[in-house]
Formats: sequence, structure tokens, C-alpha cells
Amino acid sequence: MLRVTAIDPSDGARVRRADRETSARSDDHRALRLWLRLLTCTQLLERHMRNLLRLRFGTTLPRFDLMSRLERYPEGLKMKELSHHLMVTGGNVTGIVDQLVSERLVERLPEPGDRRALRVRLTRAGEEAFGKMARAHEEWIVSVLSGLSRKEHAELFRLLAKVKSHALETTERKDGA
Repeated sequence: MLRVTAIDPSDGARVRRADRETSARSDDHRALRLWLRLLTCTQLLERHMRNLLRLRFGTTLPRFDLMSRLERYPEGLKMKELSHHLMVTGGNVTGIVDQLVSERLVERLPEPGDRRALRVRLTRAGEEAFGKMARAHEEWIVSVLSGLSRKEHAELFRLLAKVKSHALETTERKDGA
């Protein structure tokens, strides 16, 4: 990827490489530039987490996400529920679950009352492995966001909640029309 150092004239933010945000022009609408900034930040953080998970634990972000979801449901989840929670297809979930079953990190259990359904839950080894990953993940996130003060965290949280609320309102109104 082309490496670029540029300064966004609107706020002085340093951009270190070509990314979504650097494709914006100064005459683009401010909302578009803000959306590109949010997208770039998300992609940077996600790429960093993917790399750290791979290097430190030899795992992937989708596997981490699946185990994270199961950790919140100790009784496990049906495959369809897991797919819904992760917002991916059943085929994607099946492939990840197959890998984790072979590593004895999750197990499939019959679903009482529904012979066609299976419930997936973390094994004891899966709970331990995920616990180590989750603690490291939290440390990484804290480190990456440590450039902001507590007050800035609170302000960003408040502003993003407002963006989320309005986006949900707007998209639900347009999707339902």
C-alpha cells in the first residue's frame, strides 16, 4: 500500500498511509469526511487486533468473536443463534465451529426437544484459552485508546451514541418506507 503522510486541514490529524480517509477531498461534505474518518479508525483498530491475535495466539478475529459470544452464554447457543449474533452466514459459523471442535475449544451438544438443532458451547479448555485472549485483547484496546483522556473517552462515547441513535432512526425510517 502507498505510504502517505498528510495533514487533514480541518483538524490537523496526521494520516500516515493511504486509507479511506485520504481519498476525501477538502471540498467533500464534512459528513462524508467524518464517515471516512470513522471507517478508517475502525479498519486500523481491526487490522491491529487481527495482527495481535494472530501473532500472540495463532488465532483469527472471527474465531475470537465466536468464542467471545459463547463466553457470554455459558449454556451455549444454537448454531442459528450464533450466526445471528455474529451477523454472518451459517456456513461461516459451521467452518469456524468445526475448527474449534477439532481443537477441543468448543463442543456441539444435542438441543433438547429439537433433534435437528445443535447447541455449541465453550469447553473448559475453550474457557481458559478465551480468558487469556480476552485479557490481552482488553489490554490492547486500552493501550490503543490511551491517547485520549477520560473526559475525551466520555465525550467520544456520548457523540458516537448520538450518531448511532440517529443512524438507527434514519435507517429504520428509510428501510421501512
